[in-house]
Amino acid sequence: MKTIINLILAILSAHLAAAQTFSETIKKEFAIEKTGVENTILVANINGDIHVVGYEGSKVIVEVEKKITAKTQQRLEAGKKEIQFGTMNLADTLIFYMQGGCNVFGKQNWKARNFGTRNKWTYNWDGNHDCDTKYEYKLDFNIKVPQSVNVVLSTVNDGDISVENLNGTLKVENINGGIKLKNISREASAATINGNVDIEYAKNPTKACRFYTLNGEINAWFQKGLTANMAFKSFNGEFFSNVKSLESLPMELEKEPSQNGTKYKLTGNRFKVGNGGALLDFETFNGNVYLKEKSL
Repeated sequence: MKTIINLILAILSAHLAAAQTFSETIKKEFAIEKTGVENTILVANINGDIHVVGYEGSKVIVEVEKKITAKTQQRLEAGKKEIQFGTMNLADTLIFYMQGGCNVFGKQNWKARNFGTRNKWTYNWDGNHDCDTKYEYKLDFNIKVPQSVNVVLSTVNDGDISVENLNGTLKVENINGGIKLKNISREASAATINGNVDIEYAKNPTKACRFYTLNGEINAWFQKGLTANMAFKSFNGEFFSNVKSLESLPMELEKEPSQNGTKYKLTGNRFKVGNGGALLDFETFNGNVYLKEKSL
């Protein structure tokens, strides 16, 4: 047994010794040139976390932890050179993104269900099928922003997204990781494939919100006295709530054009909370939804 353990340790040590690693911390401050209600911070990551915190200052303070791992020093040097922290200043909007490797970032034609084709700041996923980086990379974003700004955040692998203490609107997308929104006050959209979506409102929203996860749970906390309309849809999940003033509404009939004419379908469960109001849309595939009001 001792021989086997020593052999395993030797293999692990050899593997770790073979891997070359580079890490650095990038710190920058930005000012929003044209201030107003449309001010937006957009962060587009691929591998890594995004953490955004609102504060009372006017500067946008960014700290990026960059990590490159490769099997040879030559490949490591290539990764250090190619993977960069990219920025764009659009006067009223600041964009931060992962630059380099096989990924080209810019304004792309993006097809969205029910919205047709429109321009969107994102990566060109269609043009890099034959590209292969010889190293692993990760960027972790930690950003302090003015509390009133709007945020648009996305990451793909090996990272979670969290937002805290913001009064602006939020649009958050993840693939392999969770989403946490805490002490928010405005309309929000949050969607992930593999992970939980946790939402905590400091002030109940007055406009439509949508929360989605394929493989995970949705945990939503609102202030006492919530008034809203609500939709819930799931394949394998259930809905739980401590809200007492919950009233079932008739299913809504949706219609979509098709080759054979107009297609009609009934949507999922719909409810009215209190006197009704903005639509809170919750959807999962494999996971429950927990909607709760905070105790006073």
